[in-house]
Amino acid sequence: MTSEPPNSARKVVVHLRATGDAPILKQAKFKIAGTDKFAKVIDFLRRQLHRDTLNFGFDGKLVVNYACSMAWG
Repeated sequence: MTSEPPNSARKVVVHLRATGDAPILKQAKFKIAGTDKFAKVIDFLRRQLHRDTLNFGFDGKLVVNYACSMAWG
């Protein structure tokens, strides 16, 4: 019998999609721990894109897409 780890210990798949003039990443999907903060994703992007600053929104607002079920194939 296998037991699943608690929700906070599960890995989360992060899929990054370039927009605007941002280059497409060689590795666009990766896994992080469910307990990791969004800052870990930002740090990863900064390293991959060799940039000190990144833009995650417009009009002074942060834009994050989410879904309760599979939204994209």
